[in-house]
Amino acid sequence: MKLNPLLLPLLIALPTQAQTRLNMTTGVTDISQKVYGLHMTIFLICVAIGVIVFGIMLWAIIHHRKDKGAQAAQFHESTKVEILWTLIPFVILIIMAIPATRTLIAMEDASQSDLTVQVTGSQWKWHYSYFEQDVGFYSLIGTLPEQIQGQVAKGENYLLEVDWPLVLPTDRKIRFLITSDDVIHSWWVPAFAIKKDAVPGFINEAWTRINEPGIYRGQCAELCGKNHGFMPIVVEAKSGAEFDTWLADAKAKQLQAKADEQAQLATQMTMDELMTTGEQVYQRICAACHQANGEGLPGAFPPLKGSQLILKDKAAHLHIVLFGKAGTAMQSFDKQLSAKELAAVITYERNAWGNDTKDLVQPSDIEQARNGQ
Repeated sequence: MKLNPLLLPLLIALPTQAQTRLNMTTGVTDISQKVYGLHMTIFLICVAIGVIVFGIMLWAIIHHRKDKGAQAAQFHESTKVEILWTLIPFVILIIMAIPATRTLIAMEDASQSDLTVQVTGSQWKWHYSYFEQDVGFYSLIGTLPEQIQGQVAKGENYLLEVDWPLVLPTDRKIRFLITSDDVIHSWWVPAFAIKKDAVPGFINEAWTRINEPGIYRGQCAELCGKNHGFMPIVVEAKSGAEFDTWLADAKAKQLQAKADEQAQLATQMTMDELMTTGEQVYQRICAACHQANGEGLPGAFPPLKGSQLILKDKAAHLHIVLFGKAGTAMQSFDKQLSAKELAAVITYERNAWGNDTKDLVQPSDIEQARNGQ
């Protein structure tokens, strides 16, 4: 983006390290660099206006003091002055509006994309689906619970790390379709100059073309509930050839996972296997709301320890874990976990913290519940 030549002296006068932690970043896309250029242009215009206005005020205060015998001018309703102070701001706004409009139009042009990715916000994780590629997965926070609870030292990317990042190519235009399946979220990656709300029942569009391979981090930028701060975004940008290799590998893994899922339906797991796997799944998925001790959070998340639903209604327990509960933060885990993981975590909840129902839930039970049997 070209700066007004009249502003070049001010630009030269700025510190050489203009991009600091207090300023916007230039990002790694053409759009993000246009946004940065627009930001700096308008900033310099505002600085110029401030210097002129406050400079005139300061000069008037010094040179037209009462102790120097200055007499206030007596005039009223000057047409020339009114025209000037209307016309000058109007011209300034037009000068600012032209580059701003160009940038906004470019930001909204998601046409002729090479790859489409659907981004779905869910309390409190993201789901990514690659259109026409049969690849999709959930991306959950990767920061250890012990770090969040202050039991161990925090890592370099504390609260900004995930178990499965979104992988994108650097040689293609990527179109994002952004939505939500529960409450309003906001998908924000500063390096791409993308911040779009994820609204249930609506689809918002955004796009990017990444110039440099690397890892780029963002967050949910909407207050979406209790764990809003634990909903990070990590994008790994790869070269075109590396991305194609990754995509082929991801397809193969997901096909294998489906085959494994079918094989699991015939297995019979022991109580020890179910409890061990179930505890791992519970700590990763459920403990954030229902707490590690199963006592929940009063007024927000019900306790599982001593729960009458768990102790007395096995079918209802399976149903709520599989399909969630409308109007609450309890979401469906049917597509997020495998049949083995679902069977294990339900078994764990039915036998941990003194519940001791002695019930074993097998993967085949999960498949029957899915089919309404």
